Amino acid sequence: MILRRSTRCTALLVVPAALTLGISVPAMAHDGHVAGDTTKAADGDTYQIDLAQLNDSGASGTALVSVEGDKLTVKIEAEGLVPGMPHAQHIHGSTDGHDFRCPDKSADKNGDGIITTAEGLPMYGDINISLTTKGDTSKGSGLAVDRMPVADKDGKLSYSRTITVSQAVADHIKDLHVVQHGIDPNGNAKYDFGKGKSELDPKLPQEATAPASCGMVKGAAVGSMPVGGVETGSGSTEGVEAPGLLAAGGAAVLAAGGLFVLRRRTRPASVRHDS
Repeated sequence: MILRRSTRCTALLVVPAALTLGISVPAMAHDGHVAGDTTKAADGDTYQIDLAQLNDSGASGTALVSVEGDKLTVKIEAEGLVPGMPHAQHIHGSTDGHDFRCPDKSADKNGDGIITTAEGLPMYGDINISLTTKGDTSKGSGLAVDRMPVADKDGKLSYSRTITVSQAVADHIKDLHVVQHGIDPNGNAKYDFGKGKSELDPKLPQEATAPASCGMVKGAAVGSMPVGGVETGSGSTEGVEAPGLLAAGGAAVLAAGGLFVLRRRTRPASVRHDS
């Protein structure tokens, strides 16, 4: 992953449903991050995040994120995702000193070949922001699949949105990272129950909520932002509390009219929404 700083830029960024886990993980250092680093992000700086596959998903992409005051702009260009299917995406991590990171294969505790959302959370941390296309962006919208971007017929996804965030997020955006969800291990271009039920909602396949890609801010300066058919919007991180997450997520799936049905969707990846 590469870090790029710019004093002028609109920005970009993205990621699965959140489990309300009271995780207390000691801060630790890892490549590209320093545990306990108190350096705050400078207003107007832009950071690039390279998204790398998880669960052998074949997914990859680039996210750009920038902050101006309390406005966070996130732009993502991704490919290799499940065609025609919604992909939950979030900003994960900590703003209070814990040094979370993208999970490696050691996160697969039961050895079934899939890092589930529950197995990955202790490494990549809880949801800070749900990267929805419109409306609420709190972690309470982690399973709001009717408001998550949809990959096109070629498995490509474009996303752009400006979101109101807390001062803590604005100050510590360098410590956060993006996770996208939704995998297709059996290669049939749909979400099915081949890997069992999701631990987030038994009505959903594990494939629908397992992480597909993850990226962290890291490295040297970069150049241009991702380009593509992206639209902009705005939202707020206020208004939804975590305790009702799973219930809200299940309701969102039903309200979406069965977005996670066992068939392919052919909806454009770029979703236009109002501020």
